[in-house]
Amino acid sequence: MPLPPSGWHKSSYSSDFQDACVEAQSQPGLTGVLIRDSKDRFRPPLAVSTAAWHDFLSHR
Repeated sequence: MPLPPSGWHKSSYSSDFQDACVEAQSQPGLTGVLIRDSKDRFRPPLAVSTAAWHDFLSHR
């Protein structure tokens, strides 16, 4: 069952016409971020630490 749509943020590098669409959602009260493929919302999201997410974002 897919997770609720609220709180998910689509990557600015994703579009409706590409195969790579990534969404992320911070987890209030937890030190983590969920990442999912927006075209396959039935697959469980990948959970990473907030620190790992910030490191990933800083390597553009």
